[in-house]
Amino acid sequence: MSLAPQELENSASKYASEAIKYDSSGSYGMAITHYQKAVDSLMKLMKFYPNNKLNKIYIERMSSYKNRIKLLRMTSDVEINQDKNLINNNNNDFENLIMTEKPQISWEEVIGLDDAKNALRESIVYPTKRSDLFPLGWPRGILLYGPPGCGKTVLAAATASEIDGYFFNVDAASMMSKWLGEAEKNVSKLFNIARSYAEKQIKPVILFIDEVDSLLGTRNSEVGGEIRARNQFLIEMDGINTKHKDLKMYVIGATNKPWSLDWPFLRRFQKRIAAYLPNIKSRENLFDLYSIPLKLDEKVKSGELAKISNGYSASDIKDICQAAQLKAVNELFNSGEYTEPVEGEELPQPKNLTTNDFKEIMSRRKPSVSTEMVKAYYKWGEEFKAL
Repeated sequence: MSLAPQELENSASKYASEAIKYDSSGSYGMAITHYQKAVDSLMKLMKFYPNNKLNKIYIERMSSYKNRIKLLRMTSDVEINQDKNLINNNNNDFENLIMTEKPQISWEEVIGLDDAKNALRESIVYPTKRSDLFPLGWPRGILLYGPPGCGKTVLAAATASEIDGYFFNVDAASMMSKWLGEAEKNVSKLFNIARSYAEKQIKPVILFIDEVDSLLGTRNSEVGGEIRARNQFLIEMDGINTKHKDLKMYVIGATNKPWSLDWPFLRRFQKRIAAYLPNIKSRENLFDLYSIPLKLDEKVKSGELAKISNGYSASDIKDICQAAQLKAVNELFNSGEYTEPVEGEELPQPKNLTTNDFKEIMSRRKPSVSTEMVKAYYKWGEEFKAL
């Protein structure tokens, strides 16, 4: 039974949005995968509805996505796993949850979070470069916790880039929901694949598990498969920490709900690092970063914007800049002065953004993280943090 056109179009739009997000953060392997999924959805839409009046637009979109895929493959160092022997051929869906890549993102692009960056250098970067300086070993498990949109994924990707290592990006929530009955096997398989890369490629590997609480979080009622998956994770982490002392493999878990993790799992994450909301200096730098491609009025000062954006996350600030630009474009189209572009003539442009434009957006767009949430993270951190 085929999907309705609107469902397929929504699916393509969702994949494209995710692709752009990964593309902008430097996770090019994930970007390629999601661009391709957007193309596949549009192709399916055109196949099911060949007389759709919008097919011409869909063809243009597919062409744009394909060109971006081609460019990313030509210009980046992304290396997607092609060794099918490392993955069970009878479970190709599992491969789609794993993306092996070399992120193109530097420490300088991670705004603020200095304590977190220093902790990751001590735990991963320095041991990778000079393991002889660590006779007692070094942490292999790192937990990044904090509000959503504060840079946990970017931190992990920048660390992988710093050590020129492979970056395994896995969504624990998807893995658990997709294969509840096989979660135990897939936890084992996941670690085996990562170890294979670390051993065969002689390169460090970072296994990044997003929403790790979906795998390790406390539940009021658990079925047998969940319990076995959690126990398997403990076994795998113990194996990394004790049996493979020279293996350059690290597990970074990210969570927005650190209080849902049981102590046995917390103990396997020797480093527990907070990624909190940006301070005023970081917010200023974020506005500088995201306004680079925008045309601003000369009176706009990032320092002033930073002062009035207290409580906003890094992701919120990016959304504010995007919304301000959308506002200006909307005004252009509705001005009555807009005309269709004529070949050879200069295209009409939106007005320069003013401070009031940003203020108006912030008056309608509140922070995504509440004060109560922030207090909860600080309270948990006081008891369990380990830098």
